[in-house]
Amino acid sequence: MNMNRQQQINDWIDTHFDEQVALLQQVLRVPTDTPPGNNAPHAEMVAELVKQYGWQAEKHAVPASTVRDYGMESITNLVVRRPYGAGGPTLALNAHGDVVPPGDNWTYPPYGGVIEDGFIYGRAAAVSKSDFATYIFATRALEALGVPLKGGIELHFTYDEEFGGLLGPGWLLEQKVTKPDLVIAAGFSYQIVTAHNACLQLEITVHGKSGHGAMPETGVDALQAATRILNAIYGQLPELKKIKSQVAGIDSPTMLVGRIDGGTNTNVVPGKVVMKMDRRMIPEEDPVAVEAQVRRLIEDAVQGMPGIRLEIRRLLLSHALRPLPGSEALVAALQRNAQAVLGEAIPAVGTPLYADARLYGEHGIPAVLYGAGPRTVPESNAKKADERLLLEDLRRATKVVALTLADLLV
Repeated sequence: MNMNRQQQINDWIDTHFDEQVALLQQVLRVPTDTPPGNNAPHAEMVAELVKQYGWQAEKHAVPASTVRDYGMESITNLVVRRPYGAGGPTLALNAHGDVVPPGDNWTYPPYGGVIEDGFIYGRAAAVSKSDFATYIFATRALEALGVPLKGGIELHFTYDEEFGGLLGPGWLLEQKVTKPDLVIAAGFSYQIVTAHNACLQLEITVHGKSGHGAMPETGVDALQAATRILNAIYGQLPELKKIKSQVAGIDSPTMLVGRIDGGTNTNVVPGKVVMKMDRRMIPEEDPVAVEAQVRRLIEDAVQGMPGIRLEIRRLLLSHALRPLPGSEALVAALQRNAQAVLGEAIPAVGTPLYADARLYGEHGIPAVLYGAGPRTVPESNAKKADERLLLEDLRRATKVVALTLADLLV
C-alpha cells in the first residue's frame, strides 16, 4: 500500500479514537440479554448513531411471530450500504449485538461501559459489540482518505448469534437482502479465523411416570433413565478424543450436557426429565451422520426400560466454517496489515467455537473472522463476569481492518 495512505489511515484512527471509544460505550449500555432476546431497541439505537456520519441504516425486522416461535422477543437486523465505484468487490463487515445474560459476580456494571486501567468493561465488550465500533470507524477511516474507491462496503449488525444466526445473517441471506463477495465477521485481533467447528444441540425429554416417594414402585423413574443417557454420553468422550482434526487450532470433537431440569418435589418419583446437550463437530465430520449416531446412542441407553418414552428434538445444527476459494486475498491482506500494526505474524487458524459467519459460507461467500477481540478468550472473560477489552486492541484491530479495506477497495 502507498505509505502515505497507510499513515493517513492510522493518523485518522488515532485522532478519532476517543470518539470511537465513546461510541462503543453507547453500544454497550443498551442491554441485549438473549434470552429473553428483546434486541430491536438496540438496533434502533445503532441506526440513530450512524446517522451522525450521514449514513442510513436499513432496518430489517424479522416478523414477530417468527421471532416468538424461535424463542426470542424481537429482532431488527441492520444493513448500512456504502457503495463506491465499479470494479471492486462488495465486502460485508458483520458483528452481532445479542449477548448471553451477564450472570453474577460482576465487580463492574455489566452494561456500564466502565473504563479502567486501559480496559473497557461490559457484557459483549470483547465479543462482539466491540466490532460495531471497529467496523464503523474502519469504514470512516477508509472514506476519509478522500480518494476514489471501487466496490463497496456493507455493515451488517445482526441480532441472532447466541441462538444460532438463522434469524440474523441467515435471515438477511435467505431474504436476499444481501449477497456480498467477501465477509469479515467479528473475531480476534491476534488471530484470523478461517474455519470453525460445527455444532449439534439436542433437547432430550425422558418421560416416565410420577409416583409417591414412599411407594416408588408405583412410578417409573425418569431420572434413572436419564442417568443411563448421561453415562452413555460421557462414556463416549474417550472415543471422541481419538478423533483429530487436521485444521490448525482445532483438536477433537466434544460433547456435554449443559442443562438438566426435572422432577416435581423431593418426595416424588420424577416423571419427566429434560436435558439439553451440545456436540461440537470438527470440520471433517459429517453433521448428518453425527446426529444419527448421537440419537442412536441416546435411544440405545434406555432400550428395554419399561414405561420409559423418549422425545429428542433438535435445537440447532450449525455447520462448520471452511475456507472457500476467493478468501486467499482477504486473508493475505489481513495478515500483511496485522504484521505492520501489531509487529508480529498473525496466523490464519481454525477455532473450536462456532459462529454465525458460517451462514455466509453456506451461501458460497468466503468469510473470515477478524476483529477487536482478545489474544485469548479466557483473558477477556467473554461470557463470564467482568468481560473486558483492552482498548489498544480496539485501536489496532480498527487500523488492520481499515488498511485491509484500502488494499481491496482503493
